[in-house]
Amino acid sequence: MSWWSKLIGSGIAEPVEAVGTALDKLFTSDEEKAQAAAVMEKIRQQPHILQAEINKLEAQHRSVFIAGWRPAIGWVCAAGLSFPFVINPILQWHTGAAGPDMPTEALMPLVMALLGLGGLRTLEKSAGKSK
Repeated sequence: MSWWSKLIGSGIAEPVEAVGTALDKLFTSDEEKAQAAAVMEKIRQQPHILQAEINKLEAQHRSVFIAGWRPAIGWVCAAGLSFPFVINPILQWHTGAAGPDMPTEALMPLVMALLGLGGLRTLEKSAGKSK
């Protein structure tokens, strides 16, 4: 299995299989195996629950390289977005430019994507499909 397929979605299969193997070793009766199979099927249908648990474990890790990679990416993205859309226009205005050059061709698709996600979330909530 390639690293690409692990990254895109089948990477969740390995932890699910590991959980299944552990459950097989723990439960020996037919009834226990049936219950474990039901749990495994639920995990296969909703892998985001397992991913959320993995995320919690990562966030609690002692190593900053494991626990801090998501916040680090967030801060890098925030810094990267702040320069062209906040800092640079302020510098242009301060140096006496006629009007700050706002790169809206890059900003608008980002804003529209975020608004679309917010709209979908609102639709899910109004339909009663989320908490």
